[in-house]
Amino acid sequence: MGVAMGGSRTALAQAEDPRGLTIRGNEFLLDGKPFRILAGAFHYFRTHPKDWRDRLTRMRAMGLNTVETYVAWNFHQPYERKADFTGWRDVAAFVRLADEVGLKVIVRPGPYICAEWDFGGLPAWLLKDKDAPLRRSDPAFERAVDAWFAELLPRFVDLQATRGGPIIAMQVENEYGSYGDDHAYLEHLRDSMRAQGIDSLLFCSNGASQDALKAGSLPDLLSTVNFAGDPTGPFAELRAFQPEGPLFCTEFWDGWFDHWGEPHHTTDPAQTATDVAKMLEAGASINFYMAVGGTNFGWSAGANLTGSAYQPTITSYDYDAPISESGELTEKFHKVREVLAEYTTLPNTPLPATPPRLPAQRVAVQESAPFMGALDALSTPVRRTTPVHMEALGQPHGLIHYRTRVRGPQETKRLRLTGLGDRALVFSDGKRIGTFDRNQPDYSVDFTVPGASSTLDLLVDPTGRVNFGHEFNDPKGISGAVLLNDEEVHDWEIRRLPLDNLSALKFTSEHTPTGPAFHRARVHIATPADGFLAFPGWDKGMVWLNGFALGRYWSLGPQITLYAPRHLWRKGRNELIVLEMERTGSDIEIRSTPDIG
Repeated sequence: MGVAMGGSRTALAQAEDPRGLTIRGNEFLLDGKPFRILAGAFHYFRTHPKDWRDRLTRMRAMGLNTVETYVAWNFHQPYERKADFTGWRDVAAFVRLADEVGLKVIVRPGPYICAEWDFGGLPAWLLKDKDAPLRRSDPAFERAVDAWFAELLPRFVDLQATRGGPIIAMQVENEYGSYGDDHAYLEHLRDSMRAQGIDSLLFCSNGASQDALKAGSLPDLLSTVNFAGDPTGPFAELRAFQPEGPLFCTEFWDGWFDHWGEPHHTTDPAQTATDVAKMLEAGASINFYMAVGGTNFGWSAGANLTGSAYQPTITSYDYDAPISESGELTEKFHKVREVLAEYTTLPNTPLPATPPRLPAQRVAVQESAPFMGALDALSTPVRRTTPVHMEALGQPHGLIHYRTRVRGPQETKRLRLTGLGDRALVFSDGKRIGTFDRNQPDYSVDFTVPGASSTLDLLVDPTGRVNFGHEFNDPKGISGAVLLNDEEVHDWEIRRLPLDNLSALKFTSEHTPTGPAFHRARVHIATPADGFLAFPGWDKGMVWLNGFALGRYWSLGPQITLYAPRHLWRKGRNELIVLEMERTGSDIEIRSTPDIG
């Protein structure tokens, strides 16, 4: 596919080979026949793989003919070693499954995806140097991307529609016009994709403004736009930039995501359906973002910066999508399906039922293990003169602990931190004396050394790397300095705490500790089904179900329950481990319905 260039962007030329997705004038052709893309976003990394077929089937029942997914680089390569494409990470299996269900596939391989996913999908090891250039034509960054693409893209080559498979198109980068205008970088990505055998239609998607389109597009690739609401204005912007070519909204934001401590977002189903109808009446193609809600399992949720305010994203990525995080067909699903039925033939099969759910029950905490007492069991310390961020130590996620001894005696001094990501509990000789938060950069605590020395502990709890915007390099732990008045504190013992394996913990039922601690409960399940965990009376922490990290909870809300898919439960005895940082409740609730605010 090419573009005939004159004084401005002009017509996109039709490819000579009719196989795959091509362009003729203002329409798409698939294998030489007119084709309207009715797509929906479904992130394989946000849904348990045993539910992939279920959710894809629900998408097909909605009237969609295509599934769109990002590829999260850090999901496959969290450590700087060979990438993992097995099990949950077998993205090629996801593509083949979509084909079996009757859906074409659009792949958005990044390397940056945003998606409210930790670090926009980039792997944390890129931040070994916290100031490393990213998302630009920097040789080191491009070498890392090329190595990643060399592992990822060959898995898609034979799955392309140009070879008889379901993949009809791929995206180059992601909304790059909202970040920069380095066209040499975009060209490098395009050329790298072509060199790896990607001969499908390539496109650049951006916000619906001339500035974003100019900065984030390449003249030989299709341009598309992302927006919410009435399509009239956004499509006028696209047409002004690209006079000829298919109108395609690659992200129609039918809902929105949530931050901790902020209201839950919803959109009106009837208005959504009205906007979809306008889009289809204009002859446009559409990709619902999202069609299927998902979950930021484990440590995978991202964050935003608005000015200097840090806003971590909640664990649920339900997004108020037509198909909910737990597979429910919502009112929005039915309203949109009615509109789509006027433009496509719906499958002649009954609509899928809501997946089965566990009956409600309360579970008591039975055993506990104080966090600070478990440090040696969880990690081997390393020594550094000054604190360093977790990525510099090869740690992608979890918590990180810093300890030093401050010589005395010293009168009370002001203890401060710089370069904090994102929250630090402070202890003096084992006693909690304060909490630092990156949203309170001027905060300080009083620190006194009455005797020969005192032990200073900082337990840092990160809550997601920034995934959007220009302040994108967001290392976790402490990347600055620890100061007593204006003097730096040196000679640190640092423990990496990815918390991938909790088997070394020694639980006891003697008493429930205060402060950060692990708590264990056992749950009997007669028949595994979807459940929703709530933590009344608890404050902030992380949850593991049978060893799998479900995600974070926080009393700030809006999210109340964590989704626990049926495939994570076992018939009979199950183990819940909760890492609570502040205030421990007495019970854990298993609910039969979700509550995300």
